[in-house]
Amino acid sequence: MKCPYCNEEDTKVIDSRPADENSSIRRRRQCGKCGKRFTTYEKLETMPLMVIKKDCSREVYDRSKIEDGVLRSCHKRPVSTEQIDRMLDEIENLIFNMEAREVETSVIGELVMEKLKELDEVAYVRFASVYREFKDVNTFMEELGKLLKK
Repeated sequence: MKCPYCNEEDTKVIDSRPADENSSIRRRRQCGKCGKRFTTYEKLETMPLMVIKKDCSREVYDRSKIEDGVLRSCHKRPVSTEQIDRMLDEIENLIFNMEAREVETSVIGELVMEKLKELDEVAYVRFASVYREFKDVNTFMEELGKLLKK
């Protein structure tokens, strides 16, 4: 494993432990050259999950795309990176537990919104406004109304 700081290939594992409910291994590593430490994760490689987009095109599932949207939604909100990581792990587990080789972006989007609603309502509304492509203030207000009724 290359060091992300200096690209040295001589790194050693200093600690290993199970992560993500025993579905992966978290390894702390240290670079032999610069001495900096970093974390890597090992996961079982499975058949790639394909995502069906709105235009019916397909692409390989990419966790970072969900993460980008969630991070934007949670910007300047009292949500820690640990909470976001935990939420992303939960969403990913739900997606992979469907045991489908293809999943529509609409399914992923609804899962994200469901989890964001539990985590932070403002982040939920931010995500929903982009995901649902609110066309005007009325549709935005309808969504807020649903949130306030609960």
